[in-house]
Amino acid sequence: MVKASKPFLIIILCCAMTSVYAQHSFKLTNIPGMTRYQDSLINLSEGVQNAPDNATRFSLNAQFIKTLVNALKTPSSDKYPFDSLKRISILQSPDKNFRIFSWYLPLDDGTYRYFGAIQMASKDGKLKLFPLIDGTENLKDSNAITGNKNWYGANYYEIVPMTANGKTTCYALIGWKGNNAKTSKKLIEVLSFEKGEPVFGKAIFDQKQNPGKNRIIFEYNKLNSMTLTMEKSMNMIVFDHLAPFNPEMTGNFEFYASDLSFDAYKLSGGRLKLVENVELKNAPNDKDELYIDPKNKKIQPIKKL
Repeated sequence: MVKASKPFLIIILCCAMTSVYAQHSFKLTNIPGMTRYQDSLINLSEGVQNAPDNATRFSLNAQFIKTLVNALKTPSSDKYPFDSLKRISILQSPDKNFRIFSWYLPLDDGTYRYFGAIQMASKDGKLKLFPLIDGTENLKDSNAITGNKNWYGANYYEIVPMTANGKTTCYALIGWKGNNAKTSKKLIEVLSFEKGEPVFGKAIFDQKQNPGKNRIIFEYNKLNSMTLTMEKSMNMIVFDHLAPFNPEMTGNFEFYASDLSFDAYKLSGGRLKLVENVELKNAPNDKDELYIDPKNKKIQPIKKL
């Protein structure tokens, strides 16, 4: 039943979003209408997360997608914050060029399915909407450069513009990617736009081991937390150094967790340079909740930053 639902949702996303162009104006005037859309989206998203089975979950998510597309087709909807819609991530690029929406469906077998969209204003004054189709299952190479229709799905919680010579060249997206019943993943994805189309993955990571990475993926034991966040005061994306519980478990990520040290990627000239053994002295902050599995509320965040 779940497998039959996936193509259906892909069709909804592609047909509804690919050719969306709404006239853009400088001021959002239809606030009551957008508020009604938001209320509907809140109710549907709560239903999705509390659904008793996959079939109900996918059915409600299909309704959620249709409602979200209709909302984002509304003229000047890019001005509406959707700030009461807590079940999905909505990130706006610092340069105001686009917004990226992402969310996940927890499935009965402990795996996850990801959904999303990119909304952006074009130079001719129209709004464009790109569906993000989770292609994780079909990607033979997790390091592959992809488009929006074979996206390496994730739930993003931070966006970091990468600049060189005063110009933004791409964006680092930091996200959570629940994997299965045993492990979770986090990642640093790279989003750029080529000929107006979104492209995911770019070789901007400078490191001696495993060079040529287009995205960085971390995998670790599901019951553990992992810090992965942009530390602006250091101009670095900092993260826990993950290691196996003992050397015999190397490569078996079910047995990986933080060894209580930190590494980082330093932003420099539009690139990310690996820096090992970084010292962090910051107090805990409100991003701590992003370091744990968002589905399992019994897991308490470890206050590290």
